[in-house]
Amino acid sequence: MSGDTVAVTGPGRTAPAVARLIRPRSYEEAAAAVRDCGARGAVPRGLGRAHGDAARNAGGAVLDMTGLDRIHVVDASEGIVLCDAGVLLHRLADVLLPLGWFLPVAPGTRRVTVGGAIGADLHGGDHHVSGSFSHHVLSLELLTADGEVRTVSPGTPLFEATAGGMGLTGIILTATFRLLPVETAYLTVDTERAADLDGLLARLGAGDHRHRYSVARIDLLARGAATGRGVVTRAEHAPPDALGRGTRAWRHSLSVRPRRLPSALGPVPSAPASVPSAAAFLPGGPLGPAALLPGGLLGPAGLLPSGLLGPSAVALVNELWFRTAPRARTGQIQRLSAFFPPLDGLPHRNRPHGGGFVQYQFVIGHGREDALHRIVRRIAERRLPSFPAVLKRLGDAGPGWLSFPVPGWTLALDIPAALPGLASFLDELDEEVAAAGGRVCLAEDARLRPDLLAAMYPRVADFRDLRARLDPRGVFVSDLARRLRL
Repeated sequence: MSGDTVAVTGPGRTAPAVARLIRPRSYEEAAAAVRDCGARGAVPRGLGRAHGDAARNAGGAVLDMTGLDRIHVVDASEGIVLCDAGVLLHRLADVLLPLGWFLPVAPGTRRVTVGGAIGADLHGGDHHVSGSFSHHVLSLELLTADGEVRTVSPGTPLFEATAGGMGLTGIILTATFRLLPVETAYLTVDTERAADLDGLLARLGAGDHRHRYSVARIDLLARGAATGRGVVTRAEHAPPDALGRGTRAWRHSLSVRPRRLPSALGPVPSAPASVPSAAAFLPGGPLGPAALLPGGLLGPAGLLPSGLLGPSAVALVNELWFRTAPRARTGQIQRLSAFFPPLDGLPHRNRPHGGGFVQYQFVIGHGREDALHRIVRRIAERRLPSFPAVLKRLGDAGPGWLSFPVPGWTLALDIPAALPGLASFLDELDEEVAAAGGRVCLAEDARLRPDLLAAMYPRVADFRDLRARLDPRGVFVSDLARRLRL
């Protein structure tokens, strides 16, 4: 199949790779694209939400799988769905909610395909309860390099290589997975402030067992006694009685209010690339408290002009955000569409950082909180203007050999790509993470040194061996695979 030669990149808009983009519309077209991909091979791609180079293939083919997007079967009695890998999680949630079911894992963005969720073994704020996406997969159909379509089941080496394998074992065509039963389209939400990192970890550890969803936004510019301060938000699916009997919400408890997801790469109004004055963050100012609300400049649907948020501006935003957050609030009722997912409403996240950002995400195991403290202090001292930064507690390890989640604490931050000295600083953090037995997330990475990979992912040798047997000609390949010698 022919395709357009385009520059392929991710949400951070850094290091685009020129590749031939092919959009198969059937399983047969997908097989033909694999046969004819050329010497530089091919890699499947969903919506391109991986921040790193996992779905890039410079000089080769990139297979856009979003054209395969049929929902084949929804078993509303058992809570099982069979669908194509190109189905968008956002669309799937809108179909399932009126039937009393929800996604088994709720990630930070629903601008992800089912195939992408398996290929990256997606996790969310419910990982301590639900695990990663692949935990819920019953079977999948995989188009391998020899042109064969294989049915792959959990517990097999091919499944364990495919879950979190970043598309390097083949193209996921369909998936069958279990769903989460819900009674309403609402959540009860609790919010609590923590004055420092110890308080943040204590609140996450003590309250997670009572809530399905639990995340903390952390201020990585606060220093001294306030280092690591943050706001914990927890939520649970609301029962009908929590909505108030006789209310409209109670009468239409499973109704969906479809929300249009903004384009991830659309145009942004131009604006000066200057740091706003302090007055802008006061009540009534353009970046005041109202800006953090839905519809505000910094809220879920806000647009931020290029270069707006340097360290001083982010520090002011963080200060305002922390002080206006409730000290402790329980039982707030929110629609699922308002609570999930926080990143979908800010389609131009790269713009505040001057046109490009690097997402850095790592996990440190339980018992190594000392390493987490050191890293947070180093980030604060380095004055990295991350907007936003999210801390979560992870539960059971993912089933894949390259699955990112392991029990412990994960921190994700967006960093301006043009920051001086960033590459060497992140190399130092990588070494500290590896020394503590942790790992960086491959779906977000485009710069990890290959010598650290085995320390972070002990099963990488098994992954390489299986790939060598399954795909000896190297049909499926990506920039990530070349860089890390996968």
